[in-house]
Amino acid sequence: MPDLYGEVTDVRHPMATPESKPLTSRRALQEHFTVPPEVRESLPKRRVADVVVHETTDPEVIVAEFAYEFTLPDDSMAKVPCVFVMRVRDGQIIESRDYIDPIRTYSARGELDRLIALLGAHTS
Repeated sequence: MPDLYGEVTDVRHPMATPESKPLTSRRALQEHFTVPPEVRESLPKRRVADVVVHETTDPEVIVAEFAYEFTLPDDSMAKVPCVFVMRVRDGQIIESRDYIDPIRTYSARGELDRLIALLGAHTS
């Protein structure tokens, strides 16, 4: 996945809860996407579905709508809708604003207690 991005990039998650810092390099994205094997096994399986790409009047900018579908431990499904606004230059993403519902994401991962603890830590 990080290979889709430029060496220098600006990826932000405006809806991240708690707030997150911009990812400004391919290396930072590599770290962001890397999940340790011991953690990976405990996470629900995730796949991308329902992809719709919208072109804009700026030839470098696209809007991608999609959903992450999570397969939960009981084999039920959870969907998290997403909208990414991306600037692509020379075949690489150089800027992206990734809008993902944090409550639905934590819920799909079975981590609502973690979200509540993170929020509590930020209000103290």
